[in-house]
Amino acid sequence: MKKLIIFTDLDGTLLDAHTYSFKGAISAIKLLRERDIPLIISSSKTRPEIELYRRKLKNTHPFISENGGGIFIPKGYFKLRVKGKLKIKEEGGYLIIILGTPYPDLRKTIKRLQSEGFKIKGFGDMTIGEVASLTGLKPLEARLAKERDFDEPFVFIGDTNKLMALKTRVKAMGLNITQGEFFHLMGNTNKGRAVDILKDLYMRQFGEVMTIGVGDSLNDVEMLRRVDYPVIVKRHDGGYDKRIRVRNLIKADGIGPEGWGRAIMEMADRLTKWKL
Repeated sequence: MKKLIIFTDLDGTLLDAHTYSFKGAISAIKLLRERDIPLIISSSKTRPEIELYRRKLKNTHPFISENGGGIFIPKGYFKLRVKGKLKIKEEGGYLIIILGTPYPDLRKTIKRLQSEGFKIKGFGDMTIGEVASLTGLKPLEARLAKERDFDEPFVFIGDTNKLMALKTRVKAMGLNITQGEFFHLMGNTNKGRAVDILKDLYMRQFGEVMTIGVGDSLNDVEMLRRVDYPVIVKRHDGGYDKRIRVRNLIKADGIGPEGWGRAIMEMADRLTKWKL
C-alpha cells in the first residue's frame, strides 16, 4: 500500500482564521497520529511559530516555514542521507534545507521600495503591538511572527495599477510576491518546491507515496499543484477563494479546521480503506 503523506497550511486552514484554534480538526489529527500518517505543516509562519503549534499538535514530522523558504527535518527522521544540490545546515536538532532569500536582504528591498514611493509596511517596520493588532495574535505569538528568516509579510496601500507596478518592480529585482492573509515578499521559491523535495525524501524511504495537500489561499496554489489530491477549505466568510485554479481541486465542506477535519477523515477512509 502506498504511504499516505499530508501537507497542510495553517492559518485559515488547520487553524481558525480568527481564534487560531484547531478544535474542529482534533478527531482527524488523532486519527493521523494513530495511523502514523505524516502531517507536514507548510505555512507562511516562522520556525518558532510553527514549533509552537507542533507542540500543541504533538507533531514530530518535518515542516516547511515561510512559504517554502526553509525545510526543517528532525535529525534522524529519514534513514537515508539528504543529498542533491541543496544548501543544508544542521541547527537546533534539525537538518535545515535553505531555499529562500535571507531576511536581511528582503528588508533592504522593502526599504528600497518604500524609497521609490510604494506605500508598503512590513512586519519588520512594525512593533510587536502593531503586529498583534493587525493579525489578532497574542503578544507572544506576534513576537515569534517577527522572528523571520526567509519571507517578509507586508501591507500595501494603493489601487490595482499600483499593485501591478509593485509586482513588476519586485520581479525585476529577482524576487517574488505571493498573497495569503497578507502580501509576502520572498525569493525565488514557493511551497511547491519544498513539497517536491520532501516527497522525494519520503519516496526514497517508503517507495510509492500518495499525497494530500490542504490550503485556503493563493500562497497555497503551488503546494496544491504538487500533490495527488489538492483540497481547499472554505474561508471565514463561508466561500472558497475563487482565485485558486488547480486541476482536480476538491472543495471541503466546511470553514477552516472544520472543513479540514471533515475532508481528512473522508479521504483517509476512501484512500486507505480503513474503517473509521
